Amino acid sequence: MNRSRNRDEEREPGQVTRLFVAPALAADAEIELDEEATHYLRHVLRLEAGDRVGLFNGRDGEWSAEILGLSKRATRLALREQTRAQKAEPDLWLVFAPIKRQRIDILAEKATELGVTALLPVFTQRTVMTRVNLDRLAAHAKEAAEQTERLTVPVIREPQSLDKMLQTWPQKRRLLLCAEAGPARPLVDALAELTRGRDVRNRNESWAIMTGPEGGFTPSELDALGKLPFVTPVGLGPRILRADTAAIAALACWQALVGDGRDRPPSR
Repeated sequence: MNRSRNRDEEREPGQVTRLFVAPALAADAEIELDEEATHYLRHVLRLEAGDRVGLFNGRDGEWSAEILGLSKRATRLALREQTRAQKAEPDLWLVFAPIKRQRIDILAEKATELGVTALLPVFTQRTVMTRVNLDRLAAHAKEAAEQTERLTVPVIREPQSLDKMLQTWPQKRRLLLCAEAGPARPLVDALAELTRGRDVRNRNESWAIMTGPEGGFTPSELDALGKLPFVTPVGLGPRILRADTAAIAALACWQALVGDGRDRPPSR
């Protein structure tokens, strides 16, 4: 997926361009960017030798890098100094039934903005979509991480059936099931109960939020999920939400009450 030109239009004067890269980052190291990134820096942002960009890889924090040179197909950069150290982040997965292309793109983008660490597509009985473009989801997640000051990019897992996912589910990871029907406590109340007497900023706890397809979960799926010890059915209010809206609402609520919603963005 090509990088969006809207990123340049939204960039404020003096704002540093951030790029996610794979290589290790360390003082005085030199790395080379590929043709796609080079096109973006050279022709969209109009950067040249001597300009600075920010680089992060999800492991080594963020670094200020100086452009040494740009050719048609590659850019050479030298790392100058670390601007942010890597730190632990809330461990939150989003499990979701694949939805239509435009909405799944938005879901990947917004879930990344809201701090999920992994995206897990799962096929339920009422899931209409039968294919998921993982490369496209990864591209949206990467671009969203670059824009939102994240130091990591969510892992995109291979799609699997609901039954198969549950067979390998880590028992210590609490799964909040967003359910339209059946017994379910409001998400706010459920989180208050689950975290009572505990440090909600404890980064060692593992969580997941699960949303269903456009048609919702079947009664048999809700019944089976509700019997699992690691599943907590939760409600999101009196209105029936679209699948992507439900995911965004649940993620925002979780981050505000349990995650890093009290933190502030890094200063520049």
